[in-house]
Amino acid sequence: MPLLTIGQLARRAGIRPSALRYYEAEGLLDPTERTEAGYRLYDPQAEQTLHLIQRAQRLGFSLADIRTLLKDYRDGASGSQVVVSIAENRFIELTRRLTELLVLRHEMELFLLDLRDALHAQPSQTTKTLFDHLLDRVCANPSTGAPAGFMLDWLIEQTHCSLGGLDRQNVLRALMGKHIHIWQDDDSYRILVAGSQPDVEAALRELARLEAQCHAHSTPQLERHKDGYLFTVSGEHAFLFAQLFLALEQES
Repeated sequence: MPLLTIGQLARRAGIRPSALRYYEAEGLLDPTERTEAGYRLYDPQAEQTLHLIQRAQRLGFSLADIRTLLKDYRDGASGSQVVVSIAENRFIELTRRLTELLVLRHEMELFLLDLRDALHAQPSQTTKTLFDHLLDRVCANPSTGAPAGFMLDWLIEQTHCSLGGLDRQNVLRALMGKHIHIWQDDDSYRILVAGSQPDVEAALRELARLEAQCHAHSTPQLERHKDGYLFTVSGEHAFLFAQLFLALEQES
């Protein structure tokens, strides 16, 4: 295959050419060769290396760790003890941070329960009803992951969006158990649903169509990706969509 210019590779990877020059300066990605005029040329395989670098950066690996990972990746020694140690240490750090948040959520649930008990001693029935409703929502959410139906109801309630008109049975069935990748990009969540099944595309398009007029977040974008379908949603409540897809992946 012909070599790619820096602009061509940047477009294929969805980044700026300056990022490629930065990766070169950091020893992460070198051009395959240069033209007589000094222009960089890259092997098409460099696109896969770029995706690996970007994915590792999103997961919080340091540049030094990524450099080590890439060396073993290129040498075909991805099972080396050094790589295993780097991956294990990063996983432990993520688990530590997640545990801190889970403990906070657990304590928040207990705090809400205590508030409800205190309010039950008060005469205001309206306040009691609101708190009971909140606790039904919060405490029904198991720490191992919320059922997709629960997350969908919560999404509709919190954002006042149009999903109430969703043919949820067909849409949720089409998306349940599908392999997904999710990553955050500023205030957006990008949700990649692997595969090329027509029913999956139809379900995602239905989600995007119904949410097009919602003011709680920007209009969801759906595009074909080489590995499946990329669903992007932005805004304050975008994280609820990420929660919905995580719950869908766990269901069958």
